[in-house]
Amino acid sequence: MKVIEQVIEKLMKQQHFDNIAVGVIDFKKKKIETIEWHENYFVNSRYERFYYDLASLTKPLTLAATYLLDPSKFTDEMKLLLNHRAGLTSGGRISSRDWRSYINSFKIVESPTLYSDYSALRAMLEIEKVYKRDLYSISSFYWDSELLHWTDLKDTDLCSSTGMRRKKVINGAVHDDNAYYLGEKVSHAGLFSTIDGICQSLIKLNDKTSMLEVMDQALEEKSDRFVNGWDTVTDLENSLAGSGCSSKTFGHLGFTGTSIWIDCEKQRGAVILSNATKSYWYDRKGLTMLRKEIGQAIWSM
Repeated sequence: MKVIEQVIEKLMKQQHFDNIAVGVIDFKKKKIETIEWHENYFVNSRYERFYYDLASLTKPLTLAATYLLDPSKFTDEMKLLLNHRAGLTSGGRISSRDWRSYINSFKIVESPTLYSDYSALRAMLEIEKVYKRDLYSISSFYWDSELLHWTDLKDTDLCSSTGMRRKKVINGAVHDDNAYYLGEKVSHAGLFSTIDGICQSLIKLNDKTSMLEVMDQALEEKSDRFVNGWDTVTDLENSLAGSGCSSKTFGHLGFTGTSIWIDCEKQRGAVILSNATKSYWYDRKGLTMLRKEIGQAIWSM
């Protein structure tokens, strides 16, 4: 963790955002180590519990987790949706009035990979048809108490600001506009967590579903970028997961500067939470360097 501390101290002063938390998960020992930096200082996350907008990490934490819970409930079409191969457009503004019928109107056709919020939303609707209940009541079976939907945050919960919406600071509300204006618990964005909350949740997910064992086998048979709803590493030297991970690594990125990467061979997880969209969200060079260097430090442990 000393190396990670040095990376953060060196690179965070060059960023246009001010908060970052890093977690390292040892799945074999079921232990975590975390470190957190707020506004030029390291803080003790035990006493200052900051929540971060997980952004698109919501997708695997709801959809992929539900698949792991019971793969037999997923039809071939649902698997295409899960892995962004169902031909749905990548996304756009959705009306809160009729969004379900709109998303359901798309025809599911096996297609090349196209990362899509619409695909995630349609997967949610299909899952709810099968289970006959809402996605969050299904997928929350492993969540820690500090992993929750943004509408369940309390006024006293500390959150990292992630930008501006209509000239007001976004703090304690989801950054994604569709998720915000829909105002519902949806699959493409909306979850918040502390660094400890998400790390402990991933340990619980592995305990309850044998996630690493299932994903290890699935990655052995990998033929496309997304596997069981998780992204994968396609370039071991230049991946945003950081060099040093194995080809048996899966995870996901979030637009607000969050990421999960899990190496089945090392049985180690790397989690980064940040508020990279606080200002100049379109400049990702600093975030890219930070992600790669922290990842490299974690995989070399």
